[in-house]
Amino acid sequence: MVLLKYFSGRFLILILAVAFTATGCSEPNHVTLRIGTGHAAGPAVYATQLRDFLVPEIKRRVSEETDYEIEFIEAYGGTIAKVAETLEAVQSGVLDIGAYCVCFEPAKLFLHNFSYYVPFGPRDSRQAIQVAREVYRLHPWLEDQLVQQYQQQLLALNGWDNYHLGTTQPWTSVKDLEKVKIAGAGPNLPWLDFSGAVPVQSTLPEGYLSLQTGVYDGWLMFPSAYYSFKFHEPAPHYTLVNFGAVGGAVVLTINSQSMDSLPVKIQQIIREVGQEYEVLAAQALNDAQASGLSNLAKAGASIRELPEAMQKEWAVSLASFPAQMARDANARNMPGTKVITSYINEVTKSGHKWPVNYTVD
Repeated sequence: MVLLKYFSGRFLILILAVAFTATGCSEPNHVTLRIGTGHAAGPAVYATQLRDFLVPEIKRRVSEETDYEIEFIEAYGGTIAKVAETLEAVQSGVLDIGAYCVCFEPAKLFLHNFSYYVPFGPRDSRQAIQVAREVYRLHPWLEDQLVQQYQQQLLALNGWDNYHLGTTQPWTSVKDLEKVKIAGAGPNLPWLDFSGAVPVQSTLPEGYLSLQTGVYDGWLMFPSAYYSFKFHEPAPHYTLVNFGAVGGAVVLTINSQSMDSLPVKIQQIIREVGQEYEVLAAQALNDAQASGLSNLAKAGASIRELPEAMQKEWAVSLASFPAQMARDANARNMPGTKVITSYINEVTKSGHKWPVNYTVD
């Protein structure tokens, strides 16, 4: 055994690994891969589907269709890399495969957050992820950036279900949220501008204690996680604002060197199972959204829907947000106008009715 040490300005990882390559082995026809996430399997749908579907399905197919056996070292819940460290962990090879929210890479993956930049989009996770996939198809720059700058290949897209707002105290008008500290992942925090709330960047693992101790008093959060992370206990007031599901917010990637070192047939299996995961995990998000809302009600949370007129007023207040983000991306030498315009157009083609006419110059 040897000790591998990986350091960046953002994190330090010490990990014991075998003294051969990540995809190598001490026995012929045996492959070992490390797979990890910052969020825990169980509460986080994308991580749960990795554990329950992707890993066992790849193992089954490799065993049945090749002369190899494949083993996964599974590291969910930040045991190797936390939510803001997974991109770098895959880049360095500390993880062979990683899944992570692009929301925690606001600089490196700025434009990959395109669906966050156009709020009040599709409420159905399958629809949102299908639209995101089409945007990736139309704009190869998104995948190329992952390969060329971060040495990893895209296997699948996932995301989050419909975003709403949970708070420790009830509120009836948007004015009630003025100066209230509300947490979010980062790129969704501008959604709060209209309300006058104080945005606080945070992560799901920090949420319960922070709500309980008053670090902040609300969370922009989708039902599946709001219930599974038990945020309803310190913050029982859940308002259905319908900011929309965010397709493509989660990406599943594999280190390019790790992938290239695998037998061609195993590479094919991993890519095919990745695409199956994309479809199944999208449906799992919809299922988790429905069960999350049901379980919140059963747990005694106070659930109400924001009146449609107020939702539209909120959306109108953010009408210039997509164009602003497109200009920001352009200034970073990224195709911001093209990607964000495509996203708006593809959502419209999918049948979604926007509450406001977003335009990007």
